[in-house]
Amino acid sequence: MKLWHPTSENIWQGRNDLAEANNALRIFQTIKQPTRFSPEQFPHHIALLGFECDEGVKLNQGRPGAKLGPEYLRQSLANMASHDGHEWLVDLGNIQAHSGQLSEAQSALSDAVYECQNQKMRTLIFGGGHETAFAHGMGIYRAFPTQRVGIINFDAHLDLRNAPQPTSGTPFRQLADYCHQQQRPFNYTCIGASLASNTQALLDEANHLDVTIIWDTQCIDSMLDKVQQQIQDIINQVEIIYMTIDLDVLPIWQMPSVSAPAALGVPLERLLSLIQPICQSKKLQAIDLVELNPLYDIQGMGGKAAARLAWQLVHWWNG
Repeated sequence: MKLWHPTSENIWQGRNDLAEANNALRIFQTIKQPTRFSPEQFPHHIALLGFECDEGVKLNQGRPGAKLGPEYLRQSLANMASHDGHEWLVDLGNIQAHSGQLSEAQSALSDAVYECQNQKMRTLIFGGGHETAFAHGMGIYRAFPTQRVGIINFDAHLDLRNAPQPTSGTPFRQLADYCHQQQRPFNYTCIGASLASNTQALLDEANHLDVTIIWDTQCIDSMLDKVQQQIQDIINQVEIIYMTIDLDVLPIWQMPSVSAPAALGVPLERLLSLIQPICQSKKLQAIDLVELNPLYDIQGMGGKAAARLAWQLVHWWNG
């Protein structure tokens, strides 16, 4: 596997409570850690892969540091209690981007995702910048060439930029172009988007591509039932779901450690209520969490919030 390396040996550590009871288990004790990239050994499991890349963030004029996110998120997750669903996790290591080689890293991640999906694994990717989404999405489209794929993005930004070269702001425009070339439908929904963070040009592009947008101002208690029905309608329209979560969808007071923190955002408890039916739909095949930047975290706040989100996603994700 190109650009691959295993997870650092000292990452999966935590408190040992086995003297208390044989089921007093934590994630670091139940996650599987093969010594090589071997998805063929773990059908029906969840492949955890890191994408150590912020080349796209740099090109998008953002704050670099997200390449450190995968190991940081693993460390934050390691000591959490292991419950139903967490035993399916298999750490299959990381794809590492070299400076100035974004497309090579994206190609390597796409290949890794494609191989995992072909071996009947689901994929959970820890980014990295949101350039992760183009690679992850391509792997899903390649693995499911005839199925109706729906992309659900929880994000303050639409990430539909027109740019002379790919960045963390272009992944869904790139996937739309791919779908057009392959004569496949582009079914893209962005939830939690901020009107204040997206120009009219991006809204025009979204309208042109028939993108469904649910704004952050709609993700409030009084409108929650309506939004949940919209999400259910989206689930019903597709056969395969790829869910991508840019952690800047969370408000800055819960997630300071991203390239572009959100002044408003969608709080974690509300975000979870929107995500739960997607996880339990039996159509969800792929998830990524992106943009976690430990260089800007405050007392581990962002790492803890991201880990709690990842923990809950896996706990809800049907086998």
